[in-house]
Amino acid sequence: MHEERLFERIRSQESEPFRRGGTERKRCIDSVVEHLQRILNTRQGNVPVADDYGVPDFVDFLQTYPDSVYQIEGSIRNAINSYEPRLSGTSVTFLPREDSDLTLRFQIIACLVTEGGQQVLLETVVDADGRILVRR
Repeated sequence: MHEERLFERIRSQESEPFRRGGTERKRCIDSVVEHLQRILNTRQGNVPVADDYGVPDFVDFLQTYPDSVYQIEGSIRNAINSYEPRLSGTSVTFLPREDSDLTLRFQIIACLVTEGGQQVLLETVVDADGRILVRR
C-alpha cells in the first residue's frame, strides 16, 4: 500500500524524479486528508462510476439537528471505510460546542494502515451550507 494516491505519486515523480518509495508519515496523512476532503464534499449520486461515493447532502440533516447527528456520523464513517483504504478502525464522534457558530464538528480517529497502524486524529467541520473541512 502506498502513502500517496496514484496521481499524487505521478506528480511527485515529475517534481522529485530521484525520490523512490519509502513511507513519509506527513506526506501520507496530507494525502489522506486531501482525499477525505474530496470524498466528504462529494454528494452521493454525483459520481457515475459509484452511486454511493461521497456522503448525503447534510443540509437536509441539519433541519433535524440534533437528532440527525448519529446519521451524519454514520455517513462519514461509511464513506471513509468504503473509499479510503489507507485508514482502518475508523470512529467518528460528534464534538458538541457551547457557541452557536452554525457548524457541526466531528472527530475522526483511525489507524493509518500504511504506517503500521499508527493512529491519526482528524477534525471534520460541517458548515451551514453543508461544506466539509477536514484538518489535522
